[in-house]
Formats: sequence, C-alpha cells, structure tokens
Amino acid sequence: MLSVLRSSTCLLLVLLLAGCGSNDEKNKNKDFFTSGDREADQRAEQRMAKDQQLRGETAKGKDDKGDTKRPLFERLGGETGVAQIVDDFLPRALADPRVNWERKGVERGGFTLSRGKSVEWQPTPENQQQLKKHIEQFLAVATGGPPQYDGKEMTDAHKALHISNAEFDATIGDLKATLDKLSVKTDEQKELLSIIESTRNQVVSER
Repeated sequence: MLSVLRSSTCLLLVLLLAGCGSNDEKNKNKDFFTSGDREADQRAEQRMAKDQQLRGETAKGKDDKGDTKRPLFERLGGETGVAQIVDDFLPRALADPRVNWERKGVERGGFTLSRGKSVEWQPTPENQQQLKKHIEQFLAVATGGPPQYDGKEMTDAHKALHISNAEFDATIGDLKATLDKLSVKTDEQKELLSIIESTRNQVVSER
C-alpha cells in the first residue's frame, strides 16, 4: 500500500521534480517562466488565455513589476500559501472522475509478476494525510522553497499508473480552479502551471 501511495503522491501535479530543474538553471533562460520548458510555458499561457476568454476578460500584464524576482514559493505565500492551495486542490481532484486519482480499473502491465494486479489507491484519512504532505513538499521544492521531499522520482512514481493526457489536463484544470478561488495572481498562476506542465512527459504514459 505504501508503494501505491507514493506512486499516487505526484499525479499532479499532482504533481514534478525531474522536470523542474534548479532555480539557477531556470533563471538562465528568461524566455521561460520557471519550468525551463518552452512547450510547457506555451501550454500554461494557452490555458490562462482560454480561461480569461471564457470569463470575458482581456489578457493581463504583469501584476507586480519586479515581484517575480522573488522565489515563486514566497510569492505563493510560503508554507501557509502552499498548504492552502493543497487543502483546496486535493479534495477537488479526488472528487473529479476525470482525474481518476484512485486509479480505479487500472492494472499493472509489462512482463513482471505483478502484471494484471490493480494499482487502485484507497483514500483513507491516513493515506490522504500522507498524500497531502507529499504534495506540499513537492510544490515547495518545485517553487524554490525548502528542499525536503521524500516521495518517489517522477518517472518511477507514474510508470505503472497508465495516466492519460486527458487525466493530466483535468488535474491541471482542478489546480487552476483552486488558484482562481484563492485569488492567486496571474503571473504566479502561469509560473506554477508551467512547472506542472513541464512534468507531463514523466507523468503521462497513455497518449
């Protein structure tokens, strides 16, 4: 059960180490937000623009000029801000059938002894608390906060879960809804969504 739990901790974003890179590496190319991945930045931009269009809003510029010099972790509100994001996002994603975070109906593939075994995760209070901790740790590391993360490496955590692009998109959509609800500024939303987008290749295995 522990291995299944750890495999589920990074679904987002859910959630993102191998694809994020260090802060120094991110700052070398100013064409990117923070992910170091042009395609991820473009997808984040497109999602923001589409959302604004659906709400009848015009594209926004910088919210606070010069504020982007601070680590994203600080601009999100530090530990308290990240915890608020996860507190709203996690139950939202768990309740979303498009995400299928519990991996219902998903079995292990390959040519191992575990082939055909269910990878379903049980959302017990204990498992959810552990999951919440891992997501908070991951978001902190990915945004320039405390370097403490005890979950699995991204690719290893997701290779048996058969996550699709549609499920990944739904997860990011739920995160976007949380950021909107918490009134996170446009620039910070773009940066965070871009970081999550940059992990798509490590998370998604079913195109």
